[in-house]
Amino acid sequence: MGYFTATERRTPMSIRKEDALLYHKQGRPGKIEIVPTVPVATIRDLALAYSPGVAYPCLEIAENPDTVYDYTARGNLVAVISNGTAVLGLGNIGPLAAKPVMEGKAILFKKYADIDGVDIEISATDVDEFCRVVKALEPSFGGINLEDIKAPEAFAIEERLRAEMGIPIMHDDQHGTAIISAAGLVNALELAGKSFETAKLIVSGAGASARACIQMYLALGLRLENLWVYDSKGLLTTERDDLDQYKLEFARSGPSVPLSEAVQGADVLVGLSRAGLFTPQMVQAMAKNPVVFALANPDPEIGYPEAKAARPDVIMATGRSDYPNQVNNVLGFPYIFRGALDVRAHTINEEMKMAAALAIARLTKEPTPELVAQIYAGERLVFGPEYLIPKPMDPRLMIEVSTAVAKAACETGVARKPIDDLEAYRAQLIARQGGGPAFMRTLTTRAKGSQKTLVFPEGEDYKILKAAQILADEGVANSILLGRRSRIEKLLKEYKIDIPNLRILEPDEDRAQLERFAHAYHASHQRKGVTYQEALRMVWQRNYYGCMLVAEGLADGLITGLTRNYHRSVKPLLDIIPREPGIDTVSGLYILRSAKDTYFFADTTMVPDPTVDQLVTIARATHRSVSRLGRQPRIALLSFSNFGTSRHALPDRMAKASAILRRDHPDWIVDGDLQANLALRPDLLSEFFPFTALHEKGANTFIFPGLASANIAYKLLQEIGGLEAVGPLLQGLSKPVHVLQMGASVREIVNLSTLAVVDAGWRS
Repeated sequence: MGYFTATERRTPMSIRKEDALLYHKQGRPGKIEIVPTVPVATIRDLALAYSPGVAYPCLEIAENPDTVYDYTARGNLVAVISNGTAVLGLGNIGPLAAKPVMEGKAILFKKYADIDGVDIEISATDVDEFCRVVKALEPSFGGINLEDIKAPEAFAIEERLRAEMGIPIMHDDQHGTAIISAAGLVNALELAGKSFETAKLIVSGAGASARACIQMYLALGLRLENLWVYDSKGLLTTERDDLDQYKLEFARSGPSVPLSEAVQGADVLVGLSRAGLFTPQMVQAMAKNPVVFALANPDPEIGYPEAKAARPDVIMATGRSDYPNQVNNVLGFPYIFRGALDVRAHTINEEMKMAAALAIARLTKEPTPELVAQIYAGERLVFGPEYLIPKPMDPRLMIEVSTAVAKAACETGVARKPIDDLEAYRAQLIARQGGGPAFMRTLTTRAKGSQKTLVFPEGEDYKILKAAQILADEGVANSILLGRRSRIEKLLKEYKIDIPNLRILEPDEDRAQLERFAHAYHASHQRKGVTYQEALRMVWQRNYYGCMLVAEGLADGLITGLTRNYHRSVKPLLDIIPREPGIDTVSGLYILRSAKDTYFFADTTMVPDPTVDQLVTIARATHRSVSRLGRQPRIALLSFSNFGTSRHALPDRMAKASAILRRDHPDWIVDGDLQANLALRPDLLSEFFPFTALHEKGANTFIFPGLASANIAYKLLQEIGGLEAVGPLLQGLSKPVHVLQMGASVREIVNLSTLAVVDAGWRS
């Protein structure tokens, strides 16, 4: 994992200090909160949750301590513990300053493996004192993730706690990099036609991470006589008198040799030290098909382009996401703890770590699922020199790695709750993944690097400027802002906003282009009574001008509506952008994300009282949109009736539309008329209506009988239910042009813009 330095340097993501501080400060300060998992709404609820009801589980646990996992959250609770003495990229900043990093680690546990992480910062640098505090916390947690503790204290702390505590403990700085880099090296050596048993391997760095890496490589077959380890003072040799017991394990006999000489004929060069330490000459001096893992963060020991230029046959990995083969700890630690917690392992042993490494290595060789390929469009995700390690967004990681870890724990006797049916366990992991939290992350990854350009007619608004900055920083899209140049430049300066590749356009500035647009608009509208002068006045307006940029192929998409009501904003889009072939009804799709899943609502913005034919068209457009977004549509046509239980024109209309869809698309999962609660309850559908295809999983896509019900439903879920609404996605037009809800937040603008970029990618 790489953290940002405290200086004003730009990382590959171009994160600005002001943005990062606001991200942590705005709204509720920090990044995590505690949310109850049971109802606490009535006096009875309170009596159950606390006194007197809480006494009963307390007495059960006192009699049988293992029942703590039945009655409390301990089994899914991991403490992220640090004293802040070695925060990566920041150094010894102390426990208080390390808290944002530990909160961030807690978020990763939750997002990637559905583990509840709690950050604990300890003001203790003495090994005895630190261990005493952590040991006292054991009753509270199912596992301990040690983080950012300096060496050599980190070694002693982990060894003592593992020996003296009965829950899984792992210092991720050591073992995370070791596990992921080992997975990468297994595959790299295979591609190079070499093996751990015969390879000459050099490690630059002798801290906590390096030590764990070396131990993993030795377990994979590396011979000690073929190992060369360097710290900041040179080669570890037995002739040095400044080595602690941990460095002496890897010391060679004989005099020191400079790194530049040791690399002669080396097969593998692993960097866990500092930026710029490796030179092109060193890489050139290595053996055929050299393997270089330059893992210093945020800048590697040698850049990927420099190493490739020096040796085209080099097989390389770094810690950076903008180069192939990122060694990222998030590929391992969430899933290792997931597997350990699920079998209630009393430790994380070497066999479990090795199982994780080998599972990651194997996964790289499996055919890449279509969803992952879509996320990383443009990258060749086929096992080879540029694909040694899975991508962080690969949803198979939790399934494969956690299962391998759980299996190893059971086989080595450290599991208190062994798993008999691994396939059933895999199914549980799939269900645990849900789909809500990862949805926008997946789309953003798909949109990155697309080089698409979006037009923002409301370019004089601060929110649009900020959204354009974020889109540029994340590599999602370039922006064209329409508005008064002087006003936009003043706002950019006032708010210190820097937007790479920004274009500012005033319709009046380029008279020739304005007139071209007017002629084009006039040609398509002259038989609707529009004169050329009227056309000129129309395209001078920013929404019309922006649509003409898209229609003429000068931009890829448009986002508007921030400062005007929806129907006034959508009129120019409908007036200029042609319909998609075969579509006569334009509809709006809202995406609502919960902690469990992602849901799709249509039509939320356009058709007040749809006919049967319009409902069919809306459903078809929605099925296409949801499929393009990487989800399998499971469509319910909603009403207040269940398959005709109420005789009324509205449910009859939904039933007729459902019948047409089932007839024309027999492979679809679609049915109706249905009440909303049953559509979400496969258990009730199986009991009362087992004939419907929705009975297996329930619906995730909802077609509403009218605009009023759809609009009311999504807004209530957004405001009362706390679901995040993304959209609306305008369906049925031939170009990705979308209208925000008036007053949308910067986040909502960025989300809809990201959808527009992905939408543009489908059409290109």
